[in-house]
Amino acid sequence: MGALDWMAWTTPTALFFCGIGVALLVLTIWELRSPTVPRTGFLPIETTRGDRFFISLLSAAFLHILIVGLTDLPVWWMSVACILSTLVIMRWG
Repeated sequence: MGALDWMAWTTPTALFFCGIGVALLVLTIWELRSPTVPRTGFLPIETTRGDRFFISLLSAAFLHILIVGLTDLPVWWMSVACILSTLVIMRWG
C-alpha cells in the first residue's frame, strides 16, 4: 500500500497539491524574511502577497473548470496560461 493510496490520488494530482504546499512554504519564508506591505495594483483592492496568491489560485481553478467544461482543448494549455497569469497577478496585481 503506497503513501497516497488512502485517497486514491493520481500522480498529477499529488504533484499539484505538493506544488501548492511548496508555494505556501516559500511564501511563509518570504513573509518571515521580508514582511509584506499592502499595495494596490491593477486589482481594485489593496492586497498582500498572500491575497494575490489566493486570488491566483481561485482564478486558476475557475479557468480550468471553464476550459474542461466548454472546450476540447488539452488542460495543459490552461495550466500554462494560469502560471503566466499568476506571475502577472503576483507582480502587478
